[in-house]
Amino acid sequence: MVDKRIGVGLKEIFRLGYFRVYTNNDVAGCKLGGVLKNVRTIAAGMGDGAGAGDNTRAAVIIRGLAELTLLGVAMGGKRKTFSGLAGMGDLVATCNSPQGGNRTVGYELGQGRAFDDIINNMNMVAEGVKSCKVVMELAEKYDIEMPISHEVYRVCHEGSNVKEAFSGLLRTASGSEYDPG
Repeated sequence: MVDKRIGVGLKEIFRLGYFRVYTNNDVAGCKLGGVLKNVRTIAAGMGDGAGAGDNTRAAVIIRGLAELTLLGVAMGGKRKTFSGLAGMGDLVATCNSPQGGNRTVGYELGQGRAFDDIINNMNMVAEGVKSCKVVMELAEKYDIEMPISHEVYRVCHEGSNVKEAFSGLLRTASGSEYDPG
């Protein structure tokens, strides 16, 4: 159980100038949103590096949000957390920022650089590279299809490339946008 008084106190400590802080008592959802977004950020970077454009990035973000929400809710997070700052907000920010390690890995992969070369010469952290293995294990455990995560996993750990990954996503059957599961 989260002590709301601690959250309110911390919120006041961290609020500075233009930096606004919100509280959320869904600890599981906040943690999961932070971890699960990293894999989708690699995918968005791959599209950017390959020159796929804004529509592709938007599709990766929105379909990626659907994936992470399905798994996050199955693991105990609250659906509304994933549509808020700890889910969609963090996902949009990291997928659009050239400063993060996950997007950088994806971007460099999209440019055609070899995975091992990228990782061995990075000064940043790219959590999504390691967490995509666990994400795929959890997707299997909870019986959730996660095609974006699957393709990122294949590129990072099975020798696939960006062209094959996006071809794999296009081969995935599409259903209703509002009933992705």
